[in-house]
Amino acid sequence: MPRLTDTPPTWDERTQLATMLDYARDTARAKCEGVSAEDARKAPLPGSPLMTLCGLISHLRWVEYYWFQVMFLGEELEGPLSEATDDDPDPEMRTAVDIPLPRLLAEYEEQSARHRRLVTEHDLDSTAKRPIGDGRHVDLRWVLLHLIEETSRHNGHLDVVRELVDGRTGV
Repeated sequence: MPRLTDTPPTWDERTQLATMLDYARDTARAKCEGVSAEDARKAPLPGSPLMTLCGLISHLRWVEYYWFQVMFLGEELEGPLSEATDDDPDPEMRTAVDIPLPRLLAEYEEQSARHRRLVTEHDLDSTAKRPIGDGRHVDLRWVLLHLIEETSRHNGHLDVVRELVDGRTGV
């Protein structure tokens, strides 16, 4: 696990945004360190039966896939998100309990590495191939900011779930 830091090596906008996203990603992974396989699958919040460590890491992985590959690059939607319905809006969280946490973390890191390369290969002003719900095409800068927000918000969920399943706090 790399040292957690939100301080970029240089102060250009791309490096600052990439550093913040990596910091949020690394924090999510750190919150899962040392958890047992059983605890990684526990959903301790009665009103949120999909809120497990496995489910949250899977969700983060697939959210990045969606924004970078489907929305920004215009690729076809594949994987569990393609199976979402009104009755099952988060299949990536539901099915994650059947996947070992180390595998989910490895897939998340592998995909993060691909997305790091994507960010270096495109201008921040490059627009997404697919429009968002209101018909506008967001730029890569917005995608990065959105993923920083999304990952950071779910880090709070990881905090709560981890403390409830085994008492660990911090990071």
